[in-house]
Amino acid sequence: MKTKLLLLICILSTLSVVSQIKHGLRDDQGRHVIPRGFVVNTNDHAGEVFFNDDDYARMVRMGANTQVVRLELGKLSNFPGGQLEPNYLKKLDTLVTLGRNSGIKTVFKMTVYGVDKFVWEEFWQNKKGEYQTYIDAWKVIWNRFSDDSSVLGYDVVNEPRKLSMDISYNALTTKYLIPLYKTIIDESQKINPDKKILFQSVFMNKGEGIDNNQYAEITAPINRKNIIFAPHIYQSKKDLVKPVMDRFDKESEMLNAPILIGEWGFPTFAKTDTIISGKLGQLEYRELYIKTAEVFDRMGVGSIKAWFLGNRTMQNFLSGGPSTWSIFSDKTDAGTVERKYITDVISRPFPQTIAGDIQSFMFNFATRTLNLNIISDNSKGASTLFIGANRHYPDGFSILIGDNIVMYHNPLKKVRLETYKAPKDFNSSDFIWDAYTQKLTILKWPKDKSNLNIKIVPGLHNFN
Repeated sequence: MKTKLLLLICILSTLSVVSQIKHGLRDDQGRHVIPRGFVVNTNDHAGEVFFNDDDYARMVRMGANTQVVRLELGKLSNFPGGQLEPNYLKKLDTLVTLGRNSGIKTVFKMTVYGVDKFVWEEFWQNKKGEYQTYIDAWKVIWNRFSDDSSVLGYDVVNEPRKLSMDISYNALTTKYLIPLYKTIIDESQKINPDKKILFQSVFMNKGEGIDNNQYAEITAPINRKNIIFAPHIYQSKKDLVKPVMDRFDKESEMLNAPILIGEWGFPTFAKTDTIISGKLGQLEYRELYIKTAEVFDRMGVGSIKAWFLGNRTMQNFLSGGPSTWSIFSDKTDAGTVERKYITDVISRPFPQTIAGDIQSFMFNFATRTLNLNIISDNSKGASTLFIGANRHYPDGFSILIGDNIVMYHNPLKKVRLETYKAPKDFNSSDFIWDAYTQKLTILKWPKDKSNLNIKIVPGLHNFN
């Protein structure tokens, strides 16, 4: 009997290790981190964009712990029409500082905006030393932020294209893109070896998508350390989200790199702001975004939503009329009027930083319940959960840990979390609710090196 019991324990232990989510990142304390946040643009089609402390406070209260700042190649390089602009670098400094002061990590992403004309077909041939000019632009950023621990890494080529080049997507990827990635990574790691390098696959020409995916598959490894697979997904059909993500998951395994979704969220149309139901209505968008969020959470991937902007401009590149990726509807550069039919989904509760290993997490929109399973490790420090009580729990929330701990937040009282039931040795002061940031901090888990099931549910001392 004892032998059978030991065998069962070993099997359960093995299953626990296998079930741990393989995505997410680790910070310098070894904590499990789920990056989530927004693309931050330095300009839009109407001109420059500027942000302040309030914008970043708003970002934090929407669950952001990561920003992806979109770089303009024309302001960092000598490509035709471009030049290095010192004031632009100061603007980047400001964005990093605003993020750091708010507890937000920064990723820089290079776009080809700002040059007279960027020709991908010529770039891949590299006949005029285009690769070196491109890498030199990156070196400006690498050297400037190499010692800044709040800068997480660099998304090195945004949506690379084939366009009219007479080559297959697979050949373009293996012959040109992956060797370029290796060169960029090697050059970057000479300057800042501990930074993460994010990379994408080729953005396919319109109408050439394969298996409902508009991004070409990566079929060969990069074989470098500190890399993150950062694909984009702008899927408009909710039933196709999972198949696309399943393919990304297989690529991730082959690449030996976790997934961080670098951009997501089908663009919204101007008409969507004015209608509830029907085609392009807000209910349709909410359902699409919820389905996407559920797939992300089940996989445990981080995700970056485009864009943290107001709605000064819209584009006419889709048949449904003017559309935008901006999450705010007011006609300013940095907006405040949320498109709540999507922002309430983007800003769902999740584990931001966990001292230990996240086994699984999922927010159920129907019941407003966050289910989280972890293996705790108090030696790694504190943990944080984003709750978003202002939008998800205006009626208060309860924290359930296993069967014997229930705490709750009563929004009618300006007091700390209250304990409904707990063991005698439970220290309620280890759980701190911050209404300003909408975060729950756990200084120490009640059981160390243990499998803990945690629930956040609506209402006070709710056992459901």
